[in-house]
Amino acid sequence: MTSSNAYYYTKVMSDLFLYSSSDNRISFQSIGSMVDFWAVSINEYTQGPLLDSLYWTKWYNNESLGQNTQSYIYYENFLLGVPRLRQLKVRNNSCIVHEDFKDDIFGCYDVYSEEKEDKAPFGLLNGTAWQYHTEEELDGSSHWGRLTSYSGGGYYEDLRMTRKESVAALQVLKDNLWLDRGTRVAFVDFSVYNANINLFCVLRQIRTVKLLRYVSTWDFFIVACEIIFCVFIFYYVVEEILELHIHRLRYFTSVWNILDIVVILLSVVAIGFHIFRTMEVNRLMGQLLKNPSIYADFEFLAFWQTQYNNMNAVNLFFAWIKIFKYISFNKTMTQLSSTLARCAKDILGFAIMFFIVFFAYAQLGYLLFGTQVENFSTFVKCIFTQFRIILGDFDYNAIDNANRILGPIYFVTYVFFVFFVLLNMFLAIINDTYSEVKEELSNQKNELQLSDILKQGYNKTLMRLKLKKDRISDVQKALQKGTKELEFEDFKNSLRELGHAEHEITAAFAKFDQDGNQILDEEEQKRMRNDLEEKRVALNAEIENLGKSFRGNSLGDTLANNNQANKSSSGSEEEEFQALLRRVRQLEHSIGGIVAKIEALGVQLESLERSKEELSHDDLIRRNLEWVPGEEDGGKKVPRMAENANMNLLNSSRDAVYPALPKTQLPGSQMPKNIPLQSNMNF
Repeated sequence: MTSSNAYYYTKVMSDLFLYSSSDNRISFQSIGSMVDFWAVSINEYTQGPLLDSLYWTKWYNNESLGQNTQSYIYYENFLLGVPRLRQLKVRNNSCIVHEDFKDDIFGCYDVYSEEKEDKAPFGLLNGTAWQYHTEEELDGSSHWGRLTSYSGGGYYEDLRMTRKESVAALQVLKDNLWLDRGTRVAFVDFSVYNANINLFCVLRQIRTVKLLRYVSTWDFFIVACEIIFCVFIFYYVVEEILELHIHRLRYFTSVWNILDIVVILLSVVAIGFHIFRTMEVNRLMGQLLKNPSIYADFEFLAFWQTQYNNMNAVNLFFAWIKIFKYISFNKTMTQLSSTLARCAKDILGFAIMFFIVFFAYAQLGYLLFGTQVENFSTFVKCIFTQFRIILGDFDYNAIDNANRILGPIYFVTYVFFVFFVLLNMFLAIINDTYSEVKEELSNQKNELQLSDILKQGYNKTLMRLKLKKDRISDVQKALQKGTKELEFEDFKNSLRELGHAEHEITAAFAKFDQDGNQILDEEEQKRMRNDLEEKRVALNAEIENLGKSFRGNSLGDTLANNNQANKSSSGSEEEEFQALLRRVRQLEHSIGGIVAKIEALGVQLESLERSKEELSHDDLIRRNLEWVPGEEDGGKKVPRMAENANMNLLNSSRDAVYPALPKTQLPGSQMPKNIPLQSNMNF
């Protein structure tokens, strides 16, 4: 965890141990030689800023602190155990000397690496300061320095509990040349604890961490939050496993699913480290309390606590990014993702061209200024220096002094091609794509807004309350129409006219008809009125409270209009409701008329069928056809149709169901089969 207290604690310890100088103005930050190291640690005249900063046993007026022999740095920071000095060396002749200089140079010490590390005893030969110890023996940890990474082993000397004893130990090391040409790094390790802010400061890289988690009341509240967090993580682990089992490999086709997996895995690792850290701190504190004069190695825990904080930072970053997943229903929120997705190919192609030019200039700067300018001393530093130049953070004088001809040419051409040309092309790609996406989204229909969700919930709640209130008002109107005794039929008819269902009417009546005689006397009507009035008042209060929660925004205006409509029977909303009710009733009457006509049509069809069955085939021919002798035509007699051959069959009235039948539809004629009969009735 990080807080402002941690920052200031780190700053105070850095100023004290890194920037405090001796009489000759040398501090740990400015050490450049073995002489400087001993000047900071111990010299002939003073004990050096190291011992002065480590051992605080007196007040500023030279009075004793009145406590035990342990040191309290700045009177508040408890020195845990004793400090430790440790060094790593490399062997002589670990590098190759050129043939031309072998006669003059007899020793060569290479840059540190574990393969070239010197592990032989030296100096006094006895004691931990003169014999090599492995990293496993010291239970130490490696250190990543500026030049290379250093192991956790080496030659070490633990200082003492008092200043006087520590001075004597350091003097022995100095007199016997503990540091020599083979020394590649020297560490001063110790830890302090400040009870005021419950923080540890481990002084190798000066890491400030909180290792004792649960001390104050607020810390125990954090415990409760951590338990809830663990429950949620367990739930989501089970959920993601089930989804993975269902979707198989298709599960990983979604970026959001991958992000969920990353967040859950980081959370599980954080929980595991939290448990490990608590157990390890308890172990170290137990050892330190048993023997306070030993070296307390909190460097390992401090390192992993820092990594734990870094992991939580990344996890929290991904958790914030996941918010886009839940707000992507809005088109405005999708502009960023849509723009990046659409211009991804263009940016990728442009990035290849950009980094070709960028790395070319980085290589040029490294070769031109690498030996004289610190910001160009390595290729990686050149890359970051050029990014800083784009942002306007650069030291032109250093470049110019390093190479007065090629320096200005490098700077001017880099700024022109990278800053003015390539960077603006990059911005142009994004701007054009953003314009296209914005134009497309503006033509799309507005999707659901968060305010729309709130409005819908509010309007639904308000409508339910208003409908309840209308039902109560209708029942009250039905009661007002009644006399001393209100019969069920009158009550039902009154409410049915207002559009209420019969089962609702029956339930409301039976609730107050205690004697079950289907009649409400005066006492029963009074109880019903009182109950309805209480419900009406409660609903008005609920509507008013609902309006207060939305007051102060656009929803508040909507609520005010709704309340106005509730209070006024002639309001626009009630008029719309009544108009809708009238339309429904008209539709019911229309449907009823249509049904009646259909029933009448069915009756007519049945009677027509019966009439057709009663008439015989001969009667039909006699009524519609008249056979007369015809002229002979080739010795054959041809029948002639009567003048009334086109007489309508069953032309009973103008509202007849069937039209008049032509000749071809008469019995005995050739009529196609399955021709449907048509009706001329209009609905």
